[in-house]
Amino acid sequence: MEITELTAAERRVRDAFPRGTAVDFRTGVAAEDDPETGDSWGPERTVRAEVLRALLVGGPQEDGQVPALRVLGARITGALNIRYVTTECAVALSGCRFDQAPNLYGARLRQLALSGSVLPGLTAATVHVDGVLRLTDCRISGPVRLGGSKIAQALFFDRTRIGVNADGTTAPNGEAVLQLNHAVVEDDLWWPGLVVHGETRLGGAAVTGQILLDDAHLCNPGATALHAENLGVGSDLHGMRIRVQGRVDLRGARIPGQLNLAYARLSNPGGVALRASSSTIGELWLREAAPIDGRVNLRRAKADLIHATPSVWPEQVRLDGLTYATLLPHLPAERRLPLLEREEEGYVPYAYEQLTEAYRRIGDDDAARTVLLAKQRRHRATLPAYARLWGHLQDVTVGYGFRPVRAAAWLFSLLLAGALVYALHHPSPLKADEAPPFSPFVYTLDLLLPIVDFGQERAFNPQGWYQWLSYLLIATGWLLATTIAAGITRSVSRQ
Repeated sequence: MEITELTAAERRVRDAFPRGTAVDFRTGVAAEDDPETGDSWGPERTVRAEVLRALLVGGPQEDGQVPALRVLGARITGALNIRYVTTECAVALSGCRFDQAPNLYGARLRQLALSGSVLPGLTAATVHVDGVLRLTDCRISGPVRLGGSKIAQALFFDRTRIGVNADGTTAPNGEAVLQLNHAVVEDDLWWPGLVVHGETRLGGAAVTGQILLDDAHLCNPGATALHAENLGVGSDLHGMRIRVQGRVDLRGARIPGQLNLAYARLSNPGGVALRASSSTIGELWLREAAPIDGRVNLRRAKADLIHATPSVWPEQVRLDGLTYATLLPHLPAERRLPLLEREEEGYVPYAYEQLTEAYRRIGDDDAARTVLLAKQRRHRATLPAYARLWGHLQDVTVGYGFRPVRAAAWLFSLLLAGALVYALHHPSPLKADEAPPFSPFVYTLDLLLPIVDFGQERAFNPQGWYQWLSYLLIATGWLLATTIAAGITRSVSRQ
């Protein structure tokens, strides 16, 4: 394709293309070189998009030179349409002002850099870039369509603003403003400081390296801010100090390293702020994060480690099926248990079992028993009235078997009470000439302790309500002594 009647600026670009030399139209004055004011740039720094397309499709070449399209600080008029174009040239259009959104649908490029540019949008679905795709410090008011793209190296969006007009206003149109669904990035997504007003879509994307979203701001109040269902990450997803207004959806995501949301602020009042159900995460870090404003759904998720203080979690959570190995920081069970009472589904036994195993894994058996006791108490509330009454009795007397010291205290109190009663009213001997000397203390101990026989119980026969007292002591003795024995057995087995 041949373009005639080139302007002086366009001739500079054409002449530099065969050697890959950069053409810099900038003046060196920051205010004059800001692409936001690029609509006032004159013909001396204006290049038609059709001229750039002609160079990429069939531009001049020189022997021994590597052609490249490298332009800085130009106003590009018209639509840069290189749909399905395959070129071996690197493309770098930095600090430029695009009057219309470029269309790179299905194109194949060696490398693409639009850093510092201002664009009304970018259509590049299914694009293949054999190197780096760099959109650092860009300001893009419309949607960025990169769904199904394949980037052989890293994808940079650091400090870029998307979905924001020059005057700071947003113009949502119902379409996700940043689309990388089903994209394949064979290195890192490098997005620190990214600002997106609207939905960011990463559903089904595969990133070989890590995703860096530190200090990013994703804003889509009342809707989904980050849609990343079934996202696959090679190592970590870092979102330290990230601010999200809207829902973060990580359902089914696979993050073998860290999902690091330290110092993050997640907010979606009245809705789900964080959804990571059925996801697989190496380590979930919410260290020093602000209290999450909105519900959290971690059902059926798996994590090796969760670092979060109780104050981070909201009033409503869904934790049924959540599996984890370690909780940090290490806190008493009494501080962890209130979270399980915020479960939307009500009483979920599995959540208590998981917390119990986490404490057992670090050798804190006292905390594990506290959790199991809380589980029995929570379960009691779901039972009919007669079962709740029996549960209260077990709780008060022996702590459902998890408080053997309490059982010992009851046993000792009954021993003293029984000894006092029988000291005042000696039971009559069965055979006066064969009975041993009566000891109220040993007689009561004989009634309370199963299996052990001191010979007192068989030698004396109380009458009336004293006999009923002996029956009560025998029954309660079995219950309390069994509880104490179970506690001792657990202690010995831990040794």
